Amino acid sequence: MNNYVTGNVIRSLREGQGMTQEQLAQKLFVSSKTVSKWETGSGFPDISLLEPLAAALGISVIELLNGEDIRNCNPASNMKKCKWYVCPVCGNVIEAIGDTVVSCCGITLPPLSAEPASAEHAIEVQTVEDEYFVEVAHPMSKSHYISFLAAVSDDGVQFVKLYPEGAAQARFRKNRVKLLYAYCNHHGLFVKKL
Repeated sequence: MNNYVTGNVIRSLREGQGMTQEQLAQKLFVSSKTVSKWETGSGFPDISLLEPLAAALGISVIELLNGEDIRNCNPASNMKKCKWYVCPVCGNVIEAIGDTVVSCCGITLPPLSAEPASAEHAIEVQTVEDEYFVEVAHPMSKSHYISFLAAVSDDGVQFVKLYPEGAAQARFRKNRVKLLYAYCNHHGLFVKKL
């Protein structure tokens, strides 16, 4: 773990809570010298202290282990900036509005980078009354397929999970849809702006 509980994060979160090193040390039943060592990178917290340390700092253990202070600085959020995570082990799909730490099957997942839809992964859209009919002309074999399609508007996400040997198509309500996503299990995430 390259980032295991970085001292900068501990210091920044401690100061954000308005605590001194001594106050944090008292909460954890350690010395202030121990907290100072953590913050300067001269030592690391014992694993038995991770949960109480995270609780004292107001974050999750996963965030603490990630070594980054991840806070939503924009509580109003912006759906067009949503992030997607896919577990390579079980195939779980997670969508988040802002920065977060996502872990599945024991793996910390990186956010996917969406590329503009290419010829091989072209996202075709037809309007049918008050819906978009979305299709990707892509092989849907057991080993290479489109895993999901999603439509993102300014107020929500519509999501359709797809399966091998099925059709790579879905219907979405037109209601203010701005972005369409398609995820290929071999080539990643593709996006089309409407």
